[in-house]
Amino acid sequence: MDVSRARAPRPPRSPLPLRSGLPLLPRASRSPLPSLAAVVCAVGLLGGCSAGGGAPAPERSTQAAAPLAANDLEDDYRAVIKNVLPSVVQIDASESLGSGVVYDDKGHIVTNAHVVGQEKTFRVSAATGGRPVTARLVSSYPEQDLAVIKLDSLPQGLKPARFGDSSAVDMGQIVLAMGSPLGLSGSVTQGIVSATGRTVSEGQNGGGTGATIANMVQTSAAINPGNSGGALVNLDSEVVGIPTLAAVDPEIGGGSAAGIGFAIPASTVRTIADQIVEDGKVTDSGRAALDITGRTVLDDAYEPTGVAVVEAPANGAAGKAGLRPGDVITRLGDTEITTITSLAEALASRRPGDEVVVTYERGEETRTATVTLGEM
Repeated sequence: MDVSRARAPRPPRSPLPLRSGLPLLPRASRSPLPSLAAVVCAVGLLGGCSAGGGAPAPERSTQAAAPLAANDLEDDYRAVIKNVLPSVVQIDASESLGSGVVYDDKGHIVTNAHVVGQEKTFRVSAATGGRPVTARLVSSYPEQDLAVIKLDSLPQGLKPARFGDSSAVDMGQIVLAMGSPLGLSGSVTQGIVSATGRTVSEGQNGGGTGATIANMVQTSAAINPGNSGGALVNLDSEVVGIPTLAAVDPEIGGGSAAGIGFAIPASTVRTIADQIVEDGKVTDSGRAALDITGRTVLDDAYEPTGVAVVEAPANGAAGKAGLRPGDVITRLGDTEITTITSLAEALASRRPGDEVVVTYERGEETRTATVTLGEM
């Protein structure tokens, strides 16, 4: 897909719905580098004022206040970029290009699992310039699309990022996305937090891990190929998320749906990265599981109708509750299950040890079982 190709204007239509199972495209694949003399970051200008006591403000006051507010916001942007850009890197693998965030002063870099893929060594360049250095994989956790690599040497100028409180992220908050879209190292885009708490599933086509990730931050800041693994930053210079996905629009052949991107929240990033740095792997995922292998079942009209159990070990969560191969799961608690993706999304909001009623079909009979969820 040539994401840099300009498209002709299209007639107005209803907005792209955001729903469970919306196909998403990981944005780490290498794209041709455009020939550009300069990269310009356009920022929005906010302004306006009112006079006290209910009286209309004189026209000259309004004219003076608007540029002042715009200049203040521009100064905020510049300060954030100056503070955070030294914590952002470009990651080159043989088959892909992405971004990363400096996690600590020991050379650990956090990024997306789909950026590192199956590779073990990388070339890392600071967003602020300088010669590339080599890095090696510490561990990858595709189930949450996160990975940690470690620099072989520490170049001057890099500094650890400061991660913010994900619970404080709210709709309407201004955010900046920093990374290497299309190989343009050190690029910055701006937008707002469009929503929080999204559960989304990324496809495996185009290099994705197929992960289902809960509590993601939706943003209007542009996320393009190469932005994956970079930084989504608030105006306090805190990383609040790792840009990972952009929605795709089936009506334009899978092309990106502008202004709909998703970032893994900082709390999840810290949970996974801390374990990898300390133990070399994820020891406690915090992700609930049924402990089955399953496949989507289609009806006579080729519509998905449930998840067939292919394997259910006797010592697993579903097996202990009596489910067995051949059963078709149709509901998890109050959530209808039609596909493997919908089952993964329903589990993403739950924790290991939770009890949930599973509705399933065995032959012509509909049954229920109370399952104590295991851990992924």
